Amino acid sequence: MSTLKFKTNIKCGGCISAVTPTLNATEGIQNWGVDTNNPDKILTVEGDISAQQVVEAVSKAGYNATPVQE
Repeated sequence: MSTLKFKTNIKCGGCISAVTPTLNATEGIQNWGVDTNNPDKILTVEGDISAQQVVEAVSKAGYNATPVQE
């Protein structure tokens, strides 16, 4: 299992509610969360999934995600 981080435009609880069904239904994601207090609105995803698959899932929900290198 890996942990991936993404800079997003998911700004608030309403945005999180909008992406929740898509991310929860995405195969390979074990756990995820968005730090809306961080200026870059960091999405952290844990699971057996590629960064590209996460970007596609977030995009499908109507938001943007860009992988962050730690």
